[in-house]
Amino acid sequence: MSQSSTQQTSLKIYLRLLGYVKPYWLLFLISILGFVVFALTQPLLTHMFGVLIDAVEAADSKDRLLLPLSVVAIFAVRGLGGFVGSYFLARVAQGIVHTLRTQLFNKLTVLPGSFFDEQNSGHLISRITYDTAGVTTAATGALKVLIREGVTVIALLSYLLYIDWKLTLVFFAVGPFIGIIVSKVGKRLRKLSTKVQVAMGHITHVSSEMIGGYREMRSFGGENYEKTRFEQASRNNMRQNIKIALMSSATTPIIQLIMSIAMAMLFYAAFGFFEGDSAGAFVAYLTTAGLIQKPVRQLSEVIGDVQKGVAAAESVFQQLDQVAETDSGRHETERARGKLSIRKLNFAYNADDGNVLEDINLDIESGQVVALVGRSGSGKTTLASLIPRFYSHSDGDILLDGTPLQDYRLKNLRCQIALVNQSVTLFNDTVANNIAYGDLAVSSREQVVAAATAAHALEFIERMPEGFDTLIGEDGARLSGGQRQRLAIARALLKDAPVLILDEATSALDTESERAIQEALEEVMKGRTTLVVAHRLSTIEMADKIVVMEQGRIVEQGSHKELLAQQGAYAKLHSLQFTDS
Repeated sequence: MSQSSTQQTSLKIYLRLLGYVKPYWLLFLISILGFVVFALTQPLLTHMFGVLIDAVEAADSKDRLLLPLSVVAIFAVRGLGGFVGSYFLARVAQGIVHTLRTQLFNKLTVLPGSFFDEQNSGHLISRITYDTAGVTTAATGALKVLIREGVTVIALLSYLLYIDWKLTLVFFAVGPFIGIIVSKVGKRLRKLSTKVQVAMGHITHVSSEMIGGYREMRSFGGENYEKTRFEQASRNNMRQNIKIALMSSATTPIIQLIMSIAMAMLFYAAFGFFEGDSAGAFVAYLTTAGLIQKPVRQLSEVIGDVQKGVAAAESVFQQLDQVAETDSGRHETERARGKLSIRKLNFAYNADDGNVLEDINLDIESGQVVALVGRSGSGKTTLASLIPRFYSHSDGDILLDGTPLQDYRLKNLRCQIALVNQSVTLFNDTVANNIAYGDLAVSSREQVVAAATAAHALEFIERMPEGFDTLIGEDGARLSGGQRQRLAIARALLKDAPVLILDEATSALDTESERAIQEALEEVMKGRTTLVVAHRLSTIEMADKIVVMEQGRIVEQGSHKELLAQQGAYAKLHSLQFTDS
């Protein structure tokens, strides 16, 4: 993912994160009030101890019952304030994390194909799980400490100023030193937290690759290789976390040392310059000054959590700020006729790497079956991917029924196209729900069964324990390659779109299954514009037009017989595949 031209400051990121509080402003306000009540009880308690000492010194027993009851009441109010603050802030924080997580996932559904090409799935998953959890530390724990302990420090200092403002100014002298330490440590912790996130992404990536490719790992003896990869990724993560622990652990003692020096100066000065009017006030003043150390220590410890949260939020916001697929078209059609025209098309995934497609000119009439053939890397799949606009082209034109693809609304354009890829994607759901996926979920059971029958999938579905209601496991793990492919074809048939793209759609099938599927596809191709991407030439000999591609260019096009007669590129490909026969 491309970095922002200028790195956002921690404050800007944190303020943007707090902008998510708006929908929960009332709960947030209640939590702040709870923490304010909690904080105000601190100086109130020390004041009560001062009153108690004065009462004992004066041998005044009239408040003997009232003072203890007052202390109990203060602690009760303190507990209630802490509960209200913590509970309502937790509700706000979980709402923020839920909103960020859903926004992050929803953003992934509208990002262009180029974004996914540049990312690995492990880092994307880590961002949704680990980074959003990191935001929780900033939005819950850290914010809780910042508000509660921050208000407590303000309340205690205010009480000290109230008793003796001149003496309290000694305390304020240490403020700049603490501020410098907090600033330096904060910047370092943010850098380390960012490295931890990257390292966590590597852990997720290595894990998901091993789990997804466990058959290859065991077949080729890759166990030690995978163990080493994971150990290195985990060790890197451990090193970064240890550095964070070192910084966080060292910060608190340093700040406490500075605070203790300030306390020592304060105590020394108090004996000679205290302007209070009683022994109780003197004890209350020193007790209050001693209590400040704890909230200041907790505030210094929370720096690490805040910077972790900021680093996590920065990662999340970078993805949320990615530009979604361009969808500026306004044209819509109920059902396209299916005529495709490609004019002077050039395309590059990356401008620095040069064009993948060069000067493509092609006409596909409505209802025609056109096959794209050529060696691997010739640009067949790339050309097919541009039709549903998985990638956006800027040089040349692709027209559907005479209208440029960019002029169509994306959803409407993709409604006109059914796609079956070589790599089939299935979901951990029932057979029926995998066929009737997405917009097809409104289809009746009869329509689903008809599509499965046409795709020659009914025979194995009926043998499954619960038929169409059988769960097929993650990515169809319980099915063979041919069965998975047939479900994907059934899904495309159920869509009944005017344009059909088959990208190596029969590659995973055995010869007998391929013949059966081919018969079904030939029937369903009638009346539809079909683009067949194939390496196995036997699957496309009956196409109306065969387009031969080499290094991103069209070098030949015509029927099977015409191209064989030309003794050109197609004839060479054909002879290589059928030499034995």
